[in-house]
Amino acid sequence: MSTTGQDLTEQASALLSLDRVDEAKELLARRLAQDPEDVRAWAKLARCHLRVKEYDKVVEATGAALAIDPEYVDALIVRTYGMRRTTRPDESLAAAQEAVRLAPLMWQSHVALAEALGAWQPRWPEVLEAAQEAVRLGPEETAAYYALWKASLLNGRGDITALAVRETLRIDPTDAWALQEHADRQARAPGVRPKKQAEVYASALAADPASDRMRMGLDRAVFQMLRGTRWLAVLSLVLAGGAIDLFPSDGDGPGLPLPLGTRLYALALIGVIWAFGAWRRYRKLRAGVRLSVRSLVRRMFWARLVLAQAVLGTLCAVAIVAVPWTDRGVPQVVFWVGLGPTLLTIWFDRPRTR
Repeated sequence: MSTTGQDLTEQASALLSLDRVDEAKELLARRLAQDPEDVRAWAKLARCHLRVKEYDKVVEATGAALAIDPEYVDALIVRTYGMRRTTRPDESLAAAQEAVRLAPLMWQSHVALAEALGAWQPRWPEVLEAAQEAVRLGPEETAAYYALWKASLLNGRGDITALAVRETLRIDPTDAWALQEHADRQARAPGVRPKKQAEVYASALAADPASDRMRMGLDRAVFQMLRGTRWLAVLSLVLAGGAIDLFPSDGDGPGLPLPLGTRLYALALIGVIWAFGAWRRYRKLRAGVRLSVRSLVRRMFWARLVLAQAVLGTLCAVAIVAVPWTDRGVPQVVFWVGLGPTLLTIWFDRPRTR
């Protein structure tokens, strides 16, 4: 291979590592135009196609590489994934087994074998064995732990799943899938409140801003927090109704209008409910979560509706205790205007939290 050819292939490898797949393809096409027998360039081209899920082209490129050198291990490894994704499990397994035979001490061979074996449920225990062997051979390779994570999911081994995530984050604290799994595990732990869930997802999103999965998790947690504000409005309405005894059991409550001191005291209690229930909580949120609250309100109709109902319910509660009513008829209507739609949508919008 000429020096120019080596340079083109090396440059393509560097571009592929930066996810600049199209540029890598162009360089490899130039290299193969110079030397169609360059098996390494064919294998790199196959990896480019694999990165963008062009699985038929993966099979074609690895076929060209193996026609030149039937024992080129990297081509066999990549071919395993191409065959697996084009629903040719027998050929995928054959390629992986040949890679292991030729390079038994290469952790990538065992990762490929674990991938191929996953096509048959009765062989899932073998998937875990292959992944564990990959980790043994590559204890500092995040891809080996990713294979172990997938294998442990197939076999229902939660302890190994957690181990794979921990070890991956030890090696690379910014690894995308491990951050996602760690965040999901923390957020789904029993007793974790929406505020904590939002902070967990915000931390993961800061490390991997492009993660749609973390963005969805953060949006879900923020929406659950916003839903909670309506319960503060409901509590304010109940307190206001109790202050003037809107629905007296004996048909006759305390005389109206209420004294100014009583009304001011009820208003102060409503203020305390919101101070401890919302203002204090939201004031202490990390900046990323606060920004997400504003973003979700702009993007999501149901988030805007939730806030509108919380505001409406609270304003109704304030109106009930602030105005010196002389009759209970009007404040009763105000009470149901604030409470009825809110309770209905609390039940109706529950699916939006999923």
